[in-house]
Amino acid sequence: MLIYSPKKLMAKVVSVINQKGGVGKTTSVINLATSLAAIGQKTLIIDLDPQGNASTGIGLSQDRRISNTYDVLSKKNEISTTIHESGIKNLSIIPSSVDLAGAEIELSGNTKLLKVLLQTVLKDYDIILLDCPPSLGMLTINALCASNSILIPVQCEFFALEGLSHLMKTYEMIIGNDNANPELEIEGVLLTMYDKRNNLTQEVEIEVRKVFGEAVYKTVIPRNIRISEAPSYGLPVMMYDISCPGSIAYINLAKEFVQRNGIKIE
Repeated sequence: MLIYSPKKLMAKVVSVINQKGGVGKTTSVINLATSLAAIGQKTLIIDLDPQGNASTGIGLSQDRRISNTYDVLSKKNEISTTIHESGIKNLSIIPSSVDLAGAEIELSGNTKLLKVLLQTVLKDYDIILLDCPPSLGMLTINALCASNSILIPVQCEFFALEGLSHLMKTYEMIIGNDNANPELEIEGVLLTMYDKRNNLTQEVEIEVRKVFGEAVYKTVIPRNIRISEAPSYGLPVMMYDISCPGSIAYINLAKEFVQRNGIKIE
């Protein structure tokens, strides 16, 4: 486990990744970032998914995304000029656009471009969360090469473990290549869409905890209608309904995140 100290001058960069869609990846980025911001961690979301769901979920309208992640990766704009305030204290975002889909071709083997570009803003944040696309293409590889660690949301369903095995092969490829990112750590595995009444949920949890042990967060994210509703209002769930089970779960996740990383909250 990679230990982070607030005395460091550089942000910790975490890729939130799962090549399988619909597992709560973007939802977890938005709500973990909001929770970390609420406890005083200066946090930046970088939306690397061409669908732009993190940008929508944080309340950033399309007309405010003129300067975006694609402009950064295509070197049209400096990264500092693409950062937008979210309206939530301590939380900023670099939004996505559909043009980002073209970056897969334009990157063409340049696996460390994002890492190089991030150097200019690392000193300005405590945590940077990268919302990766649901694929293992060049955008995701760039994110992995630029990150200190990966956080893996896993939906509690039958196909989750199969998708996880594919992801771990990519992770092993990255850490096994001295020219990629041999120091990349597993930040944690997060069980999402958890329904304790469902036997399959319990079976998936047992299997994931057997494989990943203490890397699996104790906090689980429940199936909760408020989590699903909040993005349509452009709000993190705790800004939409602070008392719902989803909000409580993400607040607990943030607490566990800072404890694991040795971050002292004053």
